[in-house]
Amino acid sequence: MDPCPFVRLTVGNLALKVPVASKPARSVVHPSSSPCFCKIKFKKLPVQTVVVPFIQAGNQFPDGQVQSTAATFHLSKVDLDKLAGKSLFASKPCLKISIYSGRRGTTCGIDSGRLLGRVSVPLDLTGTESKATVFHNGWISVGKDSKDSCAQFHLNVKAEPDPRFVFQFDGEPECSPQVFQIQGNIRQPVFTCKFSFRTGDRTQRCRSLPTESSRGWLSSFGSERERPGKERKGWSITIHDLSGSPVAAASMVTPFVASPGSDRVSRSNPGSWLILRPGDDTWKPWGRLEAWRERGGSDGLGYRFELIPDTNGGMSAAGIVLAESALNINKGGKFLIDLGGSSNGRSTPVNPMSPACSPRSSGDYGYGLWPYCVYRGFVMGASVEGEGKCSKPRVEVGVQHVNCTEDVAAFVALAAAIDLSIDACRLFSHKLRKELCQPLDLLA
Repeated sequence: MDPCPFVRLTVGNLALKVPVASKPARSVVHPSSSPCFCKIKFKKLPVQTVVVPFIQAGNQFPDGQVQSTAATFHLSKVDLDKLAGKSLFASKPCLKISIYSGRRGTTCGIDSGRLLGRVSVPLDLTGTESKATVFHNGWISVGKDSKDSCAQFHLNVKAEPDPRFVFQFDGEPECSPQVFQIQGNIRQPVFTCKFSFRTGDRTQRCRSLPTESSRGWLSSFGSERERPGKERKGWSITIHDLSGSPVAAASMVTPFVASPGSDRVSRSNPGSWLILRPGDDTWKPWGRLEAWRERGGSDGLGYRFELIPDTNGGMSAAGIVLAESALNINKGGKFLIDLGGSSNGRSTPVNPMSPACSPRSSGDYGYGLWPYCVYRGFVMGASVEGEGKCSKPRVEVGVQHVNCTEDVAAFVALAAAIDLSIDACRLFSHKLRKELCQPLDLLA
């Protein structure tokens, strides 16, 4: 089945330049001596807030220098059709950017930064499903002063095709649902899921995959020992192709345990999953997902996903972080691995160590180094429903990252693990649904 069309709208190469002549009075902090940031908004998508580098007046922006992507918006076919369906007399959709000096944040509900100006870039997204388009690349005046004395803002705005394979769980992962591939109105079954528990030394056995060698991986990446107090452990979900062969799995290798004196899983002691792929008649670790419940005004599901290097039989547990962020545990959100920029507007943005922003923002990481010679740009995204809501995860996988069935299955298993982590991090004062409770727990 063909992939679904998507468009990736990116904003990058940000910089602010303020002429010396336009310095305000001493009572006002000049942008050159305080942080600058901007808020980027497109239609009804979540607003993204990013830091803007300051460049001294007289210096030219180094256009040849590799810069990090500041913001990314992901537009589906439905989004594009809505924009194209607007009246001919309606104005073109615009990307709107507000630039501020000062520190980010609010005081008594009011933005603490001082507004320097606003920039609006009109976008014609027609045809961007098949060809890349640059809407703006260069300096633009900010503010109402004369051209020679106003601030200058540099940005690059472009859209490029980003086709993806789309999959949908037909039910909640703990109910062992089917997984369908979606293309427009067409739904085609491609996988089945099997949720189960690992109890003691009994590791779930899958057709044609022996468990003895797999058990060594599980013990090296996590702990199955009994822990005192409240805990959730032993969850496992296996992805099968339509012939019944296992093609991926997610196994809870570190129990989700309540911190001493509380009923929540803390960041200092997270639970973890191992994402497994078949190879050499056994399971091989591909990635590791850690999850915990964030503290604060609004509860959040904190997570960190690491890709595990193939050590050719070695037992090294070192991984490379591809995604680290948080989801609103009540409203849900989208788990995202995007190695070309920031997240699509979540309150806690993804901070991947990526070619465009490594480490955390420098933009000097080599494309030829593992894993970035394999994974680039948008990798995958998965919808996650909030706590207590019926969740049927929708999974998107970048076309360039799919070479075989096992590639897709690994991302589907990862999506199931992040969805199940919402339940695993549920407050221990609340009961889980029966499908997530082992028989002994139900008797208790």
